[in-house]
Amino acid sequence: MEIFHHIHPYAPFNLEDATKLIVGTLPPPRFTSGILKPGDVHFSYGSIDGQLWPILDRIFDIGLVYEDTEKAKQQRQDFLRSRRIGICDIVASAKRVKVDASDIGMDAVELRDLFGYLSQAPKVDTLLFTGGNSKNGPEYFFRRLAKQKGIKLQVVSDVVPRIHQFEWEGRTIKTVSLTAPSGAANRAVGSLALYKELKSQNPVFNTIDFRVLQYSPFF
Repeated sequence: MEIFHHIHPYAPFNLEDATKLIVGTLPPPRFTSGILKPGDVHFSYGSIDGQLWPILDRIFDIGLVYEDTEKAKQQRQDFLRSRRIGICDIVASAKRVKVDASDIGMDAVELRDLFGYLSQAPKVDTLLFTGGNSKNGPEYFFRRLAKQKGIKLQVVSDVVPRIHQFEWEGRTIKTVSLTAPSGAANRAVGSLALYKELKSQNPVFNTIDFRVLQYSPFF
């Protein structure tokens, strides 16, 4: 049986100036193999199937293009720098039997030293997890690293998106577990009481609209 070695193709971005870090797991395997789909952007969260950039485009009216060009990549990098946002996904590599983008399908996961990167990012006060504490999600792996370091997460809010905080090198850092910006998470969104309430008030309200509302205060 052939095993796909899924290696993260992108180094952390904009650590030095960031006050917030987006923390996910891995981009889809095609970004490792370099065979992109039409509309993909060769940058973090660049999958045409992903929703992070469309959500941010809705919030900030960036005017993003969705194509494999230097312009598309530069637009995203310029936006992140202007908002002092960095990206530091938590998974360095994983192995897969089935070559897909699911977090649950990752085996033999190697994690990045996220706390080491936090030491290189002295202004960061918020981690924005693109997913929660379900198995192999970014918060799940973060908790594993925190436990190894003896770091305790304190609950700030237990309502979705859950918020915690912890101490690191003399500063308090907040974590926000956003609903994952993927189609696979739409079922979870649909089951949330707040989503159901908003949908009942406005039948055309959808899962992207919900994430725009949820993400806005934190970006």
